[in-house]
Amino acid sequence: MRTKTLQERFLHAIIFEVLAILTVSPLAAWIMNKPLFQMGTLAIMLSTIAMVWNMIYNTGFDHFFPRDKVKRGLLLRIAHALGFEGGFIIIGLPPVAWMLDIALLQAFLLEVGFFLFFLPYTLIYNWVWDWLRQKGSHGKTATNK
Repeated sequence: MRTKTLQERFLHAIIFEVLAILTVSPLAAWIMNKPLFQMGTLAIMLSTIAMVWNMIYNTGFDHFFPRDKVKRGLLLRIAHALGFEGGFIIIGLPPVAWMLDIALLQAFLLEVGFFLFFLPYTLIYNWVWDWLRQKGSHGKTATNK
């Protein structure tokens, strides 16, 4: 199976983030009783940070767990999602606290709530992405990979 190109990494991250913004912004605005615009702006800011983190994290993940040498089963996908989301909680704390004008502890609790959504979302998204990617490569020959 071919390695991911930079273009594919961008596509992977952008689709992930667009789906996340469309889902999380209205849900967070409703739960926190905040304006949709404020939560949408926060979601876009965090999304931008997350896309950069996504590319860095997944490049490292692919380096240490190459798909042509390592079976990416459920346990590895769970570890992948935990590592990504755990790192993003740490990275996201200051922007969340600043944007919502809340203490770091409150931002941490909010991030834990996001984590509870994004952990299964990340797991499912990446698993489906890999499945579709593998399914798409089955019909290709060595000369057109």
